[in-house]
Amino acid sequence: MHVITYPCRWRPALFAALASTAALAGCASFTPQPGPGDEPAARYVALTLPITAIGDTQEHESTGMPLHDNDSAIDAYVEVTQRPPEQPLFGRRIMEWALQAHPDDPWLHLGDVLDLSCRSEAERMSRIFLGTGRPGAILPGNHDGLMFGIYRYDALAARRDRGAAKWNAACRRGAAPEDVEFRTGNEAFSKRDFIVRYLEKYAEVPQTMPGLKAPPKDGEHRVSWSHPDPDFFVSAIEARLVEGTGYADSFLAQRLKLPRAPGATRDVIVIGLDTNQSGPLVSALDTIRGHSPGSIGHVHPEQVAAISHWVAQAARRGDIVVFAGHHNWRSLGLATRILLRDLMENLDHPLVYLSAHTHRGFWAVHRALASQPLLELNVSSLSDWPIAWRRISFAYDEAAQRLLVRAGLLPRGLTPSASDQDLLAAWQTQTCDASGFSAEYLRSIDSAAVQRQRESRGSLFDWLWEEIATECESCEQARYQHAQAYQDQMLATLLQVRLHLGPAAPELPRLKLPEWCGGRIYYDCVRDLMAEQPKDLAAHKALFRRKAQLVDLIGSHLDDVAEPKAKAYMACRAVLSTKIDFDATPDDRNANRSEANRRAEQFFRIEASVGMD
Repeated sequence: MHVITYPCRWRPALFAALASTAALAGCASFTPQPGPGDEPAARYVALTLPITAIGDTQEHESTGMPLHDNDSAIDAYVEVTQRPPEQPLFGRRIMEWALQAHPDDPWLHLGDVLDLSCRSEAERMSRIFLGTGRPGAILPGNHDGLMFGIYRYDALAARRDRGAAKWNAACRRGAAPEDVEFRTGNEAFSKRDFIVRYLEKYAEVPQTMPGLKAPPKDGEHRVSWSHPDPDFFVSAIEARLVEGTGYADSFLAQRLKLPRAPGATRDVIVIGLDTNQSGPLVSALDTIRGHSPGSIGHVHPEQVAAISHWVAQAARRGDIVVFAGHHNWRSLGLATRILLRDLMENLDHPLVYLSAHTHRGFWAVHRALASQPLLELNVSSLSDWPIAWRRISFAYDEAAQRLLVRAGLLPRGLTPSASDQDLLAAWQTQTCDASGFSAEYLRSIDSAAVQRQRESRGSLFDWLWEEIATECESCEQARYQHAQAYQDQMLATLLQVRLHLGPAAPELPRLKLPEWCGGRIYYDCVRDLMAEQPKDLAAHKALFRRKAQLVDLIGSHLDDVAEPKAKAYMACRAVLSTKIDFDATPDDRNANRSEANRRAEQFFRIEASVGMD
């Protein structure tokens, strides 16, 4: 999710800035990056078994206090501020599907697990990661610890900091004032929180990660840990936890040992970088220009120093070192690229970098800053089209000193996908058909839902006016109206789920509804809630809270549904709605994700190699 927000101190210049930004957006053009050429003849020996590589899942908390930043009015200007309602309800099932498709593969998530960066988002995704029952690693993305991936608010000072208080309120799932469980002062999930939770979860399984200790909840802290088994997937961790306003400078770097293929001549390790050591909160003018703590990736010298011994060790052993980070290479700051190129100079083999962040996926070859080329594979998103993941392995030609990256694009049919239609057909076969429902039937339902959501968008003028006005009750009421329209779409979808799943979701009819449902059954409570017509701001706020509470309650119970057809149904609807929304978005507003642009950057290619020059 990429959001433009305008802090108060820049309000007088909002309209001029907006106009200039719109003009620039209209003039933007896409220039494909140089990519790998035709494959030369080679005699490759497989070095590794495959790993599953995914990115940009962006799990979103949709039931907290509504914000301008998450308002459908701004979505009318900046795609994809607000995704179709099926995405926050079912989107995590796409990640679950990808991780369970190859149950023997170690997995690598290349960042942006979260969206708004809330504790509730992390809890929902943790269940899926832990449910794989096998080794995996997550590289922090800009949404994993920054509000909406761009705002570095001080979550630790929420009581005295207005911005951080807003972040915390937006993360209070259910939005009900009487809900003590989720109305704590620690619902916003900072970068430090993200790393702490990640290490805690691994420390809870000492038989898997012996010697790794959970870090303290507060204070400065360093982690330097190595696995006693050098062949374990997560073989080493270097981390630093920073307290207070500098929390976003914390880092988590990981050394990953890829599973060795039979007959391999070398080992392959992946150095998972933390490219989100973000700078201080930038001004509104910077944000308008597209520069924010999350849009540009940074790796600070202290992180490079902490991991340099991994590179030195690999060089001595003759291992192949592959680098990976959330931000794509061109989105890394110049200073970071120079630091990493200097580190790579210690290696005498071809260079590969794995990334995410762009949501479009590509292959590229970079030659700047060093004489040796760097091959980049950018994986696409699991939250925006093209929804896909990669299954990656490596092979090497010793004589030619050429490294081959095999990266199957998944899901796929009997043959590799060569178009968006092929990719969609593979999803439909594996999820929609497996659900027992016709893809055409579900598409008709989701098309109507996406159209209603897009048509319910508010006015950007009203959105800006609320930002400018210090006291504007009607403006705030409009924001709650927009938020309620979105909750209505999710409630309508949940009614369909109850109808469609039936016996596949047996707990839904027995669900204990809130007391304010007055003993009404599931259908009646939801429909009566959607039919209410509030008359003033207080009534709008109260109604929104009840809708959000019900969405959260039902959605939480759907997470417990494990029946295979039901899981396929939810994954199918998330994919279909995302594709429908993508098709309804003009090409000049889809962040260069059109099929033509992706084809120009070899998105459908499934293997490429790189040499030493």
